[in-house]
Amino acid sequence: MQQQLLTALERLPEPLQSHVFPIISRDNFSGVIKAEEVELLQQNSALEMSELLLSLLPLAAVYSVAPISDFNVGAIARGTSGNLYFGANYEFTNQALFNSIHAEQAAINNVVSHQESGIVDVTVTASPCGHCRQFMNELNCADKLTVNLAASGNKLLSTLLPDSFGPVDLGITSPLLAAEPVSMKLLQGENTELAQAALDAANSSYAPYSFCHAGIALQTKSGVIIRGRYIENAAFNPSLSPLQSALINLNLAGFSLSDISNVILVEKADTKMSHAQATQTLLADISIDSYQLLSAQ
Repeated sequence: MQQQLLTALERLPEPLQSHVFPIISRDNFSGVIKAEEVELLQQNSALEMSELLLSLLPLAAVYSVAPISDFNVGAIARGTSGNLYFGANYEFTNQALFNSIHAEQAAINNVVSHQESGIVDVTVTASPCGHCRQFMNELNCADKLTVNLAASGNKLLSTLLPDSFGPVDLGITSPLLAAEPVSMKLLQGENTELAQAALDAANSSYAPYSFCHAGIALQTKSGVIIRGRYIENAAFNPSLSPLQSALINLNLAGFSLSDISNVILVEKADTKMSHAQATQTLLADISIDSYQLLSAQ
């Protein structure tokens, strides 16, 4: 992944390249540029913020996995902290297209995974589709969120999604990035580090409509634990499953599907829906056999 980032670096404006290089060269770089680094990049490049974000998009697109469409999309979400969060589209061969992850979803998942309280704007390679506009509408900052596009500049999400349907229409007062975590406990009494990581992810998931709080923890062959959490949507279909969330984070951390050794899914017991079957189906297709489902309450 690092070599691909270095190759993409050549597509950035020349004054920016030498200042970005130390950031993406870090061993632990995982698609996040800190606010203080962003400030230095802006000062040294003399670019306006929107220009800087558009210039950095080739780096985000490096994380694209698009074996079906061959269309690489990158997205960058700017948090209220000033941090930048990369995201890219992710597709799975031999699987239904609804398993695909859009770049904007991936960037927002990256934001959620880092406990940001809000997003200022989302910069994306191409104009967001309706699926992504609906997904972004779940955010606590949706009414002020702007989308930055090379072709047409900055536009409010509310302009791109008129007469929208979202959390407020269903009486949700704490939408995505504002919802409080839950405090479930494992019913099986499993006490491994991986099980605890999956439980932590489930407790920080967002499920105000189904109440099926769920989280996943993946363990790589090198022992690294990657978390993913369920992110629900008022329209249901743009929801992001715990496995999708975890695979985004796995990819951003520089790992591939073949690096996964163990998986634990934790979800709330006795709900009207479940991620278990869909999770098992996708894991089986990518040849992951070590999978465990745990219930929490």
